Amino acid sequence: MIFKFLASLPLGFLQALGIFAGWATYALSPTYRRRLRANLEQGLGQEAALRLWRSAVGEVGKQALELPWVLLRPQDHLRAKMAQVSGWQHVEAAEARGDGILFITPHLGCFEIAAQYFSLHKPITVLYRPPKKAVLQPLIDAGRSRGNMRLAPADVGGVRRLIKALRAGEAVGMLPDQVPGAGEGAWLPFFGRSAYTMTLAARLSEVAGVTTIFAWAERLPGGRGFHLHLRPALHPLEGDTETRAAAINRELEAQIHENPAQYLWGYNRYKRPSGAPPAPANRNPQA
Repeated sequence: MIFKFLASLPLGFLQALGIFAGWATYALSPTYRRRLRANLEQGLGQEAALRLWRSAVGEVGKQALELPWVLLRPQDHLRAKMAQVSGWQHVEAAEARGDGILFITPHLGCFEIAAQYFSLHKPITVLYRPPKKAVLQPLIDAGRSRGNMRLAPADVGGVRRLIKALRAGEAVGMLPDQVPGAGEGAWLPFFGRSAYTMTLAARLSEVAGVTTIFAWAERLPGGRGFHLHLRPALHPLEGDTETRAAAINRELEAQIHENPAQYLWGYNRYKRPSGAPPAPANRNPQA
């Protein structure tokens, strides 16, 4: 199987190969090319976009090619490649209080390894949406259903499972910058433009006895591994669900600014889901 073969290769070699894959995708898809450049400029401004877009193309390819390595390698190999962890004291403090932990991770760096690493220490339940490409389903199932990792589907039953885990003092992980389905989000600013934003993370942050930690795994050069960054919100998450969701978007922006080249800028973040209300005036989403 191709995924098992890729997982057997050294991480540094896979990431180097990923640079070529990223450029191939960029060259072959005009739509992707336009979206990546437009989102970069929206998020960082024209000058920074011109400076970073080449690095961003390569980092996207690295993320894709390292995925089998992260999901199929023995978890002890992942531990060995976590070269540095900053902010683990926030996890320990939450555990000492008996809190559930809500890990919020954007599509930044190696986002798959963050939950994998935590699962080496404690159980974690991750929100799950089936991949658009069915060929990835066995890979995702194998990687996210091992050890202390559990899956919660993105439906009513899955949300109940997440809340139950948090109330039991366990951890939950989610990617809040995915475009949700109609009725599951709100139009809120993201880098100065209205994006249909998931409100589930905000709702989970309201559960009593929950500590919210923002996490992302920086990809280190030369295949040296990863640096896991963990921190609480820079500003308290307060107010109603929509206010909290807007605050989470601002927290994600701050995380992305730490290493903008490693964000997934080619994702269609500003699209309008089928059945969703129109975006606010003068802030039309991508088709």
